[in-house]
Amino acid sequence: MLSQPVLLYDGDCGFCRLWVERLRRWDRKGAIRCVPAQERTAVAGLPPIDDDALDRAMHLVMPDGTVFAGGRAVPAVLQYLPRWRWLGGIFRLPGAPWVTDMVYSNIAKRRHRLGCGSERCRIGGK
Repeated sequence: MLSQPVLLYDGDCGFCRLWVERLRRWDRKGAIRCVPAQERTAVAGLPPIDDDALDRAMHLVMPDGTVFAGGRAVPAVLQYLPRWRWLGGIFRLPGAPWVTDMVYSNIAKRRHRLGCGSERCRIGGK
């Protein structure tokens, strides 16, 4: 069992690290533990998540074991950020989860063009 939510992200990706640093600034109370997916074995209590799935999207693992991936993680993250919590209502609108998933997926696939900087991002146009 986790004591707080854990956000798993691509620690090799500059674009991902940039957004995690922003999240850390917004999360002044440290409510979410951000861990590079490559270091996830150091966190006891995480469910097994496939490497390919972690390469495609961030994953937010809640203390109860619920996992939100990609765009579905966004509203779950926002609930821990008091200054941004109000945005959560937008994600309850009809079609919002679908749009969020589509936007997230398109950004994730093109993160190498958005400043990833990792050789791994350039391989195969991920």
